[in-house]
Amino acid sequence: MRSDDPVSKVRETAGWLKARTKRFKPTAAIIAGSGLANSLPDLANRLVIPYWRIPNFPKTTVKGHIGELVFGSFKGKDVVVMRGRFHYYEGHRMGVIAFPVRVLASLGVKTLMVTAAVGSLKPAMRPGDLLVVSDHINLMGSNPLLGNYAPFFGDMFPEMSEPYDRTLRKEALAAARRLKIRAATGVYLAVSGPSYETSAEVKAYRLFGGDVAGMSVVPEVIAARQLKMKVLGVCWISNFTSGVGPARFNHEEVLGLGEKVSVKVKALFEAVLKSRNV
Repeated sequence: MRSDDPVSKVRETAGWLKARTKRFKPTAAIIAGSGLANSLPDLANRLVIPYWRIPNFPKTTVKGHIGELVFGSFKGKDVVVMRGRFHYYEGHRMGVIAFPVRVLASLGVKTLMVTAAVGSLKPAMRPGDLLVVSDHINLMGSNPLLGNYAPFFGDMFPEMSEPYDRTLRKEALAAARRLKIRAATGVYLAVSGPSYETSAEVKAYRLFGGDVAGMSVVPEVIAARQLKMKVLGVCWISNFTSGVGPARFNHEEVLGLGEKVSVKVKALFEAVLKSRNV
């Protein structure tokens, strides 16, 4: 496929994957962000496909993003996991970031669970804690639906009053309480990155209503909501932002903390996957 038509590319990639994953009919998908490569649920009958083998899939370039699709089943429910995502700050167009979500929808996925490492804008949200996303603010300067509209992907002007599913959010918070995992709910403020925030920017982001700041999630969620997928956002606090608490702006340290947090995220996702709403 050499066409620049986004619908043709999605159909080609989805068809290629369906031909190689015939025994799976995934209805739920997980996008594992920085440091969370080991947060996969205990999937039975795993099938792993590296991104480089998949037609039209870009390569991951950020350390901590392995770059593979993992198909499997959990408690009788077929699931697909993206171990690694694509970012605006890598130079990708927004349509490229939306592409895997559109492929997942073409495979039959109805529920998307997204994760990410984020910086805390509030002292009460500490590194290692989880945040179940209730809403977001897009300050990335662009939108994945810009300039590539096709009816195949849904409405041109998708409704975004509740981008993150209220029921799934409640179930995730209830599961966190049962598992004794520190988790709050709040607003994800998305910026382009890759530089970390200045102290002045942090003050502005708090005034805007943000609880955490990150460099991903929002493009994927917008694309998913256009496709009418249910979305659950679970982020982990990797550091305080400038001026909020003891700052840690080392990606290696972020990945190290993510190894520990992966255990919590895995347990939380396994609990949510048991829900009838997924």
